[in-house]
Amino acid sequence: MTRIAEHEMTGKALQDVAALMTTAARTAPKTRGKDDLFTLAVTGRDIEKLAVRMDETGKETGEHFFERDAENIRKSPVLILLGARISPARLPKCGMCGYADCDEKDLHPDSPCVFNTIDLGIATGSAVSVAADHRVDNRVMYTVGQAAIDLGYLPQEYRIVIGIPLSVTTKNIFFDRK
Repeated sequence: MTRIAEHEMTGKALQDVAALMTTAARTAPKTRGKDDLFTLAVTGRDIEKLAVRMDETGKETGEHFFERDAENIRKSPVLILLGARISPARLPKCGMCGYADCDEKDLHPDSPCVFNTIDLGIATGSAVSVAADHRVDNRVMYTVGQAAIDLGYLPQEYRIVIGIPLSVTTKNIFFDRK
């Protein structure tokens, strides 16, 4: 008989759930069927690099929730990054980005198309629903995304990034935070 302790299975289970989460994000509906999403799973030393950058950002900006979130991801064996590139949807009569149309928006390449953020939000919701379905604690964090952008974890054209750390513990580490 083979015996496998819980702690030996948890790491693999989290990686399996991360893979399912990225699959759910990939298959989430996208505006006009255009796929501007990038997904990435992060573990080990790469999580620590993100945490260090988040600590630095907290100190540089005085926004100490970056440091709080850094401590959370240090306790997370796996996290996923979801990124969207800025790419106008070219829908007629829109202007929801604040510009008259996509041609005017093109003059401001750093301003996202509202549909880029909507698509990323839908993909994020799909991903975290998978984690919830598998009873894996998680939290959507823009702070992780900012650190990932700063460190170049995703290709440069993915400028809107969300991080979702995962955890399996008796008490959810992402709540009751300072």
